[in-house]
Amino acid sequence: MPKDDIYLSVVVPAYNEEQRIAKTIQRLHTYLSQQAYSYEIIVVIDGAHDGTARVVESLKSSIPNLRLIDRKENRGKGYTVREGMLAAQGRIRLFTDADNSTDIAYFASMRPFFDKGYEVVISTRNPRDAAGATQEVSQVWYKRILGIAGNLFIQIVAVRGIWDTQNGFKAFRNFAAENIFSQTRIDRWGFDVEVLALARALRYKIGIIPIHWFNDSESHVKFLAYFQVLWETVKVRWYLARGYYNLSKSEARNPKSETSPQF
Repeated sequence: MPKDDIYLSVVVPAYNEEQRIAKTIQRLHTYLSQQAYSYEIIVVIDGAHDGTARVVESLKSSIPNLRLIDRKENRGKGYTVREGMLAAQGRIRLFTDADNSTDIAYFASMRPFFDKGYEVVISTRNPRDAAGATQEVSQVWYKRILGIAGNLFIQIVAVRGIWDTQNGFKAFRNFAAENIFSQTRIDRWGFDVEVLALARALRYKIGIIPIHWFNDSESHVKFLAYFQVLWETVKVRWYLARGYYNLSKSEARNPKSETSPQF
């Protein structure tokens, strides 16, 4: 499919997802195949040790717009999302978690923001960001406490005014994705903070949609990851202060950048 024909790219970072990835891909395909716009699904494997790649390969015959990037070395979620977003060809580029905790149908709520000129649209589980945000199964108590404390720290240091920086369902116009992800330096869990801090520094308009979120008890996010995010948030502030990012908007606005699909 020619690059200019793709409206939506969905990037799925995956690490040891042999048991869950087929269900997630099938859900993405089932929903997107019913839409009027063109799409691609890109699964990026982050050095998995199981049969994730084999499962994805087995689906390519029935889902022709499914792409696989099978990297053998584990580099982290931030690196993996970056790789997928820069390899994507869509006018809108969305990344979503392999556990399907945020359903792809929520993309319909993002589209009006893009049609109004927003460059970035994110989802939230926190009603402070957007009324109606809820969680089906709350996280364990220590994750809730760490999440609240950590978010306050993130707001003070890097991304003021956003209460849920970490939910893995974020979308970008093509030029914004390329401008942001070509510069990101955080390879692991703190990459969401860096992405949003860069979007703010570049003065992109950020829309927020509420979601009904399902907590997965088999999440790969470990206890120490929370502290890693805080340390990486400090690094993002340092990078901004030292001028390590190019904050000039370099996108070339042209008709092929427009987000509304041509039917």
